Amino acid sequence: MTDFGYAGRVLKADLSSGNVSEIPTADYADRLIGGRGIGARIYWDEVPPEAGALDPANVLIFNSGPFAGFPGLAASRWHICGKSPVNHPNTFSYANCGGSWGVYLKFAGYDGLILQGQAERPVYLLIRDGHAEIRDATDLWGQNAVATREILKGRHGKETRVATIGPAGENQVGMAVILADDDAAGSAGFGAVMGAKKIKAVCVQGGKKPVVAHPQRLADLRKRIRELRPEPTTIWTGGYHDTFMETSPKFKKTLCWSCPSGCVRAIYEADDGKKGKFMCQAISAYLGAARRFYGKDTDVPFYVARLCDEYGVEITGLLGMNMWLWRCLRAGILTEEDTGIPISRLGSLEYMEILLRKISYREGFGEVLGQGVVRAAEIVGKNSVEHLKGELTRWGNYYSYTPRLYMTTSLLYATEPKTPVPQLHHVSFLIHEWQDWLNKIEGASLSTDLVRTIARKYYGGEVAFDFSTYEGKARAAHIIQNYEHAKDCLVLCDFFWPIRYVRHTADHLGDSTLESKVLSAIIGKDIDEEGLSRIGERVLNLQRAILTREGHRGRADDALPETDYTIPLRFELGNPKGLLPGKEGEVISRLGSVFDREKFEQMKDEYYELRGWDVKTGRQTRATLERLQLKDIANGLAGKGLLA
Repeated sequence: MTDFGYAGRVLKADLSSGNVSEIPTADYADRLIGGRGIGARIYWDEVPPEAGALDPANVLIFNSGPFAGFPGLAASRWHICGKSPVNHPNTFSYANCGGSWGVYLKFAGYDGLILQGQAERPVYLLIRDGHAEIRDATDLWGQNAVATREILKGRHGKETRVATIGPAGENQVGMAVILADDDAAGSAGFGAVMGAKKIKAVCVQGGKKPVVAHPQRLADLRKRIRELRPEPTTIWTGGYHDTFMETSPKFKKTLCWSCPSGCVRAIYEADDGKKGKFMCQAISAYLGAARRFYGKDTDVPFYVARLCDEYGVEITGLLGMNMWLWRCLRAGILTEEDTGIPISRLGSLEYMEILLRKISYREGFGEVLGQGVVRAAEIVGKNSVEHLKGELTRWGNYYSYTPRLYMTTSLLYATEPKTPVPQLHHVSFLIHEWQDWLNKIEGASLSTDLVRTIARKYYGGEVAFDFSTYEGKARAAHIIQNYEHAKDCLVLCDFFWPIRYVRHTADHLGDSTLESKVLSAIIGKDIDEEGLSRIGERVLNLQRAILTREGHRGRADDALPETDYTIPLRFELGNPKGLLPGKEGEVISRLGSVFDREKFEQMKDEYYELRGWDVKTGRQTRATLERLQLKDIANGLAGKGLLA
């Protein structure tokens, strides 16, 4: 029987015993599709709630989706699930990666990979043409991530795709990432999990292409997609880092595997010839500091991003960490002598070279910082936690798209185990496009009336994008989460999907049925838009059940930082004036606003009702889980007294 859209197998590698085995993808795909759905289910089955992130009992699950391997769909992304050392206490989390590694995993004969156990010595996994073997990696241990990738590609051929870790992962630093080809990085501290398991890299190689059930139907849909997305997808004009990209000849646009249009993803070439991916948060993390220090644009922000790749450190945490270190220096809480870090030279390359080396090798104060800035502040004490407030999430990332500005994001932040960037983008991307129209940027067409039309068509009503009121935001959050959990099963690009707004057509409206139609064409099973949303709801509830089993207390833990209620909004990186559509199209600013505590509790009431959860406790109910074909999950929670 042909597994349309799938390779048909998931590889399981036990690093403790050295054994490899396989399980059928079909055991999971019918209800959970792929990506985060299958990853979350395997995690539920395999990981004991009491296991720590760095324990051998934790697993890492790598998954592609059924769209992977088909050109023109912006679907080369892949997902990683596991218990994260970033969260305190350690809990389930996930990472979403681009490039080409996930596609080549499927070409190698597998839809997914499960890493379990712990090797006695450093190893790497080689997967090619439906076979896998665990090999010695003693000679690779200690190499940086970029060098390791090139060594393994030289050893096994340039078509090999490599996901690896650097010194930060080897030393089990909480901020460690997994770096793959095309400089795709997997966050949530999963580099540290690989380091704890003593696996340096996973190499994939093969040529097995997936088969589509209805080729002509897919071809027609691909043509329709191309009509709606004919040009590279951008977000907004004149953004903080886009200005740098637009004015520098050192950027060259680059695409993930077989993307039909491209986005802001770019390769940067420095004056010394060094090259690497440089976009989005990688630019923002150090661009402002370097500009202030040098008084002009330099290659330094790129060198910092490249150092993060080489060491295998998550760059998104640096903005908050640098801010905290600077504030603690000025307050006399930390000194350069105590830390061994030249904090007064923040913005220089020298500062980051020392900081990243100390973090990656857990040298001196780097042992503290490597646990993340939130945990570092708790360890330092001396009122240093106060210097985190208002700017950072509870995971230590810069608090972008704050609920004080976009009220919808409150529920997204409160109910996910990490910063849910693609969910936040449903609001922010449209607002950035609307701001271009407001500023009369040439070609901008997303007017206030069109925003209201899109809100009515896709987000539950016009009030979803009226930011003078808290009304309609719970329903919008419910819709966004169902969609995004389904999208993370397919695994689709955040810059390309969903297609809600189109610049060049007469009505400027997209098509929300495309994802389900493409899925149906590929796998040969009819799934409509509502059915796909229901799968997303199922996966969200599975994730909620995992978090509950690991200690999440429902309503009590669906919380925002206290500063959202007490510190007025001063600045938002992507919306410095805080401008938003208000009632009946009025333009308002939310600068100076705080979040209303009572309104948030009312939003949670509505959200829990929409979810079919208990309103008083925020706990899931048996009826809802059984409606979503999760009866065994309900039984598991009930056995521990964790259902409402």
